[in-house]
Amino acid sequence: MRIFLLSLLLVPLSLIALVSSPLSATDLPATPAREGVQPRSVVFILTDDHRYDAMGCAGHPFLETPHMDSIAKNGVHVKNAFVTTSLCSPSRASILTGLYTHKHGVIDNNRQVPEGTLFFPQYLQRAGYDTAFIGKWHMGGHHDDPRPGFDHWISFKGQGNYLPPGPNYTLNVNGQRVKQKGYITDELTDYAIDWLKDRPADKPFFLYLSHKAVHSNFTPAERHEGRYADADLSFLPTGEGLSAEKNTPRWVRDQRNSWHGIDFSYHSDKGLEYLYQRYCESVLAVDDSVGRVLQKLKDMGIHDETLVIYMGDNGFMWGEHGLIDKRVSYEESIRVPMLVQCPDLFEGGRPIENVVGNIDVAPTILHAAGLQTPEYMDGQSFLDLPNDRDQKWRDYFLYVYYWEKNFPQSPTQFALRGDRFKYITYYGLWDTDELYDLTTDPGETNNLIHDPAYKSVAKKMEDRLYEMLDEQGGMKIPMNQPQGGSQNKRWDDRGGEQAADFPAAMVVDEPLNTQAN
Repeated sequence: MRIFLLSLLLVPLSLIALVSSPLSATDLPATPAREGVQPRSVVFILTDDHRYDAMGCAGHPFLETPHMDSIAKNGVHVKNAFVTTSLCSPSRASILTGLYTHKHGVIDNNRQVPEGTLFFPQYLQRAGYDTAFIGKWHMGGHHDDPRPGFDHWISFKGQGNYLPPGPNYTLNVNGQRVKQKGYITDELTDYAIDWLKDRPADKPFFLYLSHKAVHSNFTPAERHEGRYADADLSFLPTGEGLSAEKNTPRWVRDQRNSWHGIDFSYHSDKGLEYLYQRYCESVLAVDDSVGRVLQKLKDMGIHDETLVIYMGDNGFMWGEHGLIDKRVSYEESIRVPMLVQCPDLFEGGRPIENVVGNIDVAPTILHAAGLQTPEYMDGQSFLDLPNDRDQKWRDYFLYVYYWEKNFPQSPTQFALRGDRFKYITYYGLWDTDELYDLTTDPGETNNLIHDPAYKSVAKKMEDRLYEMLDEQGGMKIPMNQPQGGSQNKRWDDRGGEQAADFPAAMVVDEPLNTQAN
């Protein structure tokens, strides 16, 4: 039986028939063993705001990521990895549950995980795994207490801090308050390496290392600060080619002068290049962390047999469409880095082009543990893709984002991403929808939604989008009471008093209704 969340306008009910608190192993849905699969240990490394091409192996012009690159060489670079919602907490909840955002109910960074939600490491525990969570949780910032599914727990409230904000600032280490000693990327890696020491050889493990980096305020480690101060950043886009004549949505052009726009980034005057330099320098410690974990697996003699997955929780805009940050449906926002290696399972150096999502992480790791995917999960395992590239896979990927009063620049939006076309529609907004041919227009600047030649394509994708939303229980808009302030200011010096023009296709020369009485 497929289980759906039925109440989305109020408090989402996760796995209604199965909720109890706390959940014991006997409460979990069945996950039958996969025949012929020997359970193996898994390391999952997650970073924050690391965009898909900010790696040497992805063609970055100067960023040095030798350890990430080594995973692509020894394993698989998943070149088309996407998230169901490009925002920290919703994406992390989808990773842990295998569910779309409108099902698990964590629709923004303030919403707590609904009581009784099942996390896939709970199935690993039942199967005899040691499990550890180390790092940023960020699904509700009210506490950092241990969550279900993990035997070993190290975390902090909310976003955490790159450096201790005061002498008494603490992390939660298995329920105890322990002072943060230094730079958080290095410190979390220290904790991970310590946990990996002296693992029992007869017991598989799952390590979830969840970095704060590279979230703003971008803060590189002292050893990396200034590394790219003189880097040539002329390649950064600045929102060129957007206009009412090209039917660029009005809200996109207005957002340029906002918290998430390049003219008023984070309501500062630091500028795009300064922020990007700091961002790249902050990635370097993450790559160091990856290298240390890989080396530890080699020291333990289990490097080739361990499944290692590296992933970002969402993408990041750096000037595309005149924007920074994430949330929106454009490629740079919804696309993330994903690197996978397990030399004992598959040959390295052959990228995968299939569209893989964050909802696929849980099924894949359960597969590596020799377990079938629970029927209620939306994702599917991609563990066999490197060796079976002709297997049937998804044709479209569904994206959702729900408007936040805290950041009112980006509207509620739904998108359908196929191999060639992307369709984007908005809810509660007087503006134009969008259709892009990704093969001829990868920058998504030529909106085809009003082109008669693409009318049938737009209609087909609109129909399929709503079919998928209906199939997945997403036809109701989940609500959340706003918390905190609203970053809704515009800078007068950059034309902040004037709104953008309406898209040309929405403006007519003469009245259309000649029969009005």
